[in-house]
Amino acid sequence: MSENAKAVAASAGRKRFWKQASVVPDGAGYAVQLDGRPVRLPERTPLRVENRALADALAEEWQAAGKEAGGLFRPEDLPLTGIVGSMLERIPAQREGVVESLLAYAGSDLLCYRAENWSDLARLQKEQWTPWLDWCCKRFDAPLEVSEGIMPIAQPAETFNALRRVLEQATPAQLAALSVAVPALGSLVLGLALVEQQADPETLVACATLDERAQMQRWGEDTEITDRIAALVREVSDAARFLALSRQN
Repeated sequence: MSENAKAVAASAGRKRFWKQASVVPDGAGYAVQLDGRPVRLPERTPLRVENRALADALAEEWQAAGKEAGGLFRPEDLPLTGIVGSMLERIPAQREGVVESLLAYAGSDLLCYRAENWSDLARLQKEQWTPWLDWCCKRFDAPLEVSEGIMPIAQPAETFNALRRVLEQATPAQLAALSVAVPALGSLVLGLALVEQQADPETLVACATLDERAQMQRWGEDTEITDRIAALVREVSDAARFLALSRQN
């Protein structure tokens, strides 16, 4: 952010200090300013993007941040800024590490670990999860093995290589979105489905939380679980919105 603030990594509950967030043309892109001063990310990179739609959305979330809750703003008030910050600073500096951290989910993908095959849950998992594994196999030539229980599965080396190529070819924007969506969903396959626009965030989160929803159907609603699911929908929706804005001219 500017000299008057520390941008996205600010500690929770910082006091809002600006009156107006705005967008100004800056070189080949658009920069976000607060009261005429540039927003800077933690590594001092200006908050500047290539398209106006994304810049406007960034300015809107800064304009809204801290207007309630006693004038305090928190990082969670600025989800798009956080993702853009990752795209501008983390991905260029740590691209190989980001790729490897995402690829690791292929070895522990939620969709590959099933309940025992005679259970109702196993039937639901097969109905809702297997089509996504089939899609991954067809789309990326990356078949994934399935197992009952929680013991680690040794996935084929060819699958890891295929998915590594997919991630290595991804744009910084896609890697930034995947860095949010994949941990939230517990699945590289579902994260890639989001990037490929194969389903909306609500559908993907419903798939990722199948076990929890089945548990509630059996034992009754659990506020802690419903709150967690709602938080996941927000996270994945933020990633999807960022991608949609990034695609606009």
